[in-house]
Amino acid sequence: MAKQTVLTSEGLKKLEEELDELKSVKRREVAEKIKVALGYGDLSENSEYDEAKNEQGLIEARIAEIEATLKNVKIIDEDNLSTEHVQLGNTVTVKDIDEDEILVLHIVGSKEVDVDAGKISDESPIGKALIGHSKGDVVDVEAPAGTFKFEIIDIGK
Repeated sequence: MAKQTVLTSEGLKKLEEELDELKSVKRREVAEKIKVALGYGDLSENSEYDEAKNEQGLIEARIAEIEATLKNVKIIDEDNLSTEHVQLGNTVTVKDIDEDEILVLHIVGSKEVDVDAGKISDESPIGKALIGHSKGDVVDVEAPAGTFKFEIIDIGK
């Protein structure tokens, strides 16, 4: 059985938009590239044709991946999120005690990770360590780069 994927409503919307883009725009673009490349003749030495077929394969693989994800998706009900304990879907403000730095992290499922935007997976070392803790708790995080201490300043939706 396929693993259930947990998404926020925003994450679901982005996946659906990507799927629509792949099916309605990218498929047509690559089909046109294949058609043009076929017009060049001999396929045995036609790099444009090979490249277009490879691109087509990547697009079809991504479509299949998104469709499989959407079949096994669970949406986080953000309206009913508790702010008492950190859980998937929460935005958590933490203080990195060692660096004396404040970080705002959004705990998301693995398909929505965007470290630059502060979205970390519930399966990451920091995400795992924060889950279940409350405001004011100091949490030790075991990560590949070493052990870090974070104080939970605030938990939001």
